[in-house]
Amino acid sequence: MKNRLKVERAIMNLTQAQLAELIGVSRQTINAIEKGKYVPSTVLALKMGRVFGKPVEEFFFLDDEDVK
Repeated sequence: MKNRLKVERAIMNLTQAQLAELIGVSRQTINAIEKGKYVPSTVLALKMGRVFGKPVEEFFFLDDEDVK
C-alpha cells in the first residue's frame, strides 16, 4: 500500500509529531506509515481522514502488488 501522508501533512503544515498527537500515536508510527513500513489499522486511517478532512482513499491507495 502506498500513501500521500507526507504530502497531506505538508498541505496542513503539520509535523509528524503534531499529527501523531492529534490521532493518538507516536511520531515513530507516523514515520513508519509514511515510509510504507507499517500499514495503519482502519481506525487509525479514519482518524487521519478526519484530521485531513478527506476520505481515506485520497491519501492511501493500493499499488500493483496489493491488487494481485
